[in-house]
Amino acid sequence: MTKILRPSAAVRALLLAAGLASAWLPSRAQATMQAPMQTPVAVPGTFAENPIVYFVMTDRFVNGDPTNDHAYGRQREMNPKDDVGTWHGGDFRGLTQKLKEGWFKDLGVNALWITAPYEQIHGWVQGGQREFKHYAYHGYWALDYTVIDQNLGTAADLRDLVDTAHAQGIRVLFDVVMNHPGYLDIQTAKDLKVDVLWEGWEKDANLLRNYHNYIDYNSFKFGDWWGRPWVRAGLPGYIDGGRNDLTMQLAFLPDFRTESPEAVKLPKFLKEKADTKAVDLPNTTVRGYLIQWLTDWVREYGVDGFRCDTVKHVEPEAWAALKTEAVKALAEFKAKNPTRKVDDAPFWMVGEFWGAGPEKHKMTGFGFDAMINFDFQQQDGAFAKPEKLFRSYAQAQAGKPVHMLNYLSSHDTELFDRGRLIEGGTALLLAPGGVQIFYGDETARPEGPMPRTDKQQATRSDMNWGKVDAKVLAHWRKLGTFRARHRALATGEHKQLGDAPYTFSRIEAASGDRVVVALGAQGQVSLPVAGVFADGETLRDAYTGRTATVAGGKVALQAEGTALLERVQTH
Repeated sequence: MTKILRPSAAVRALLLAAGLASAWLPSRAQATMQAPMQTPVAVPGTFAENPIVYFVMTDRFVNGDPTNDHAYGRQREMNPKDDVGTWHGGDFRGLTQKLKEGWFKDLGVNALWITAPYEQIHGWVQGGQREFKHYAYHGYWALDYTVIDQNLGTAADLRDLVDTAHAQGIRVLFDVVMNHPGYLDIQTAKDLKVDVLWEGWEKDANLLRNYHNYIDYNSFKFGDWWGRPWVRAGLPGYIDGGRNDLTMQLAFLPDFRTESPEAVKLPKFLKEKADTKAVDLPNTTVRGYLIQWLTDWVREYGVDGFRCDTVKHVEPEAWAALKTEAVKALAEFKAKNPTRKVDDAPFWMVGEFWGAGPEKHKMTGFGFDAMINFDFQQQDGAFAKPEKLFRSYAQAQAGKPVHMLNYLSSHDTELFDRGRLIEGGTALLLAPGGVQIFYGDETARPEGPMPRTDKQQATRSDMNWGKVDAKVLAHWRKLGTFRARHRALATGEHKQLGDAPYTFSRIEAASGDRVVVALGAQGQVSLPVAGVFADGETLRDAYTGRTATVAGGKVALQAEGTALLERVQTH
């Protein structure tokens, strides 16, 4: 060990007078003489005031437990083009793994929207125009709303996922469907003993092409499935689908009769299904059963909210009833499990009403806190010069809580240009309203194979863990965590402060939260901040971590393309 020689008391006195003594002080003393630590002043707001939602298709994210990959006999295909619609292995354990690694916290995410966890149809149907085997990996073809789909994991896995998220202040939202269950595919009909199949399908090498030849669509045995009181199905003994939004059969799916006042009993297949938790409920309608089943997940696991599919195809009263019961269910969970909750905020619900824009939607009067904003992705051409977009969105948002959820990419539309994700991410993460991040936009996940007649399948490729775009990820993380600290970005008053570089402020008056952002700021710049920050205030650029002091209504700093200015506190 090297011996450290210390100066005599006299020499130390001379060094102290010269301001050099710190070089000889012990490390602890050195630490006390360093510049005070400065941290950003954070005013994140409540979740409803500043939602940053990460939408992940669980099956395509991380395979945390390969032992559940082939539940119900599901199989993958060797050819990638044929494999586009199969289950790929992602599960609850994989999501929990990424939570524990800090993936979502590093993005500023405060809610995780996962695909429906309940049991889906077991087999597949013809994808596109007989191009591929299309399984229900996406969660939109429910079979049994009361049990977990085995491909995704166990009850313990789901509980661990929710609890891990809650411990980090991250809510969990389920994707739910009340408009329709799934198709009766060949494998499910066999497993449930619904006797509507012709013999020979198991040995047919061309089953994808000949699929419907093996189903007897004239058989009244279809009544052993959901049955006439439950769904419209266009099958023997059923009511045909209607022609309006509320009674039509989307993509020939059976349509739940949620508007019917008739009390119903469990369908035959559920009565006889060995592992179901469904039981006959006294004097209960189809709507009542669905609401009970969906809110049971809230009572049991503490699910914080729902993303509701096909909102325009279910009567508004059904959604309002779902919200009312879900609020009660979450309050019940929190009362019983005070250490497992995020906070005391009520249940939150966002809806997919196809074509909805940034204006406050009529469905917010029927239980919805926010609606997905289909307009944002269409504003692609405005992202490079976003002032008009930001100004109009701030006017449309006009206060809190947030009533629109903007997205850049979607499983139902398209992936945003993979070469422009820094530009697009900047617009998304700085736009007024709420944020919906689609998995892989932060890593430049490439499209998957694209079937000719079902292009949306390409948006649902496996997460690109082996080839993450580090530059895109770093940019999204900086902006995402900045947004998470500042509710003003979501609901504050927007004002342009400068043209070159483009500079704007957002101020949320009630909380006092305020930020200044400059886009296209490169090198040594002087940014206007008058009216937002006072002379003498120390500001931090969250993009670079550098600090500067306001003088003459401006801040001079060395920028690296984007400047994210926020106040700091010294301690």
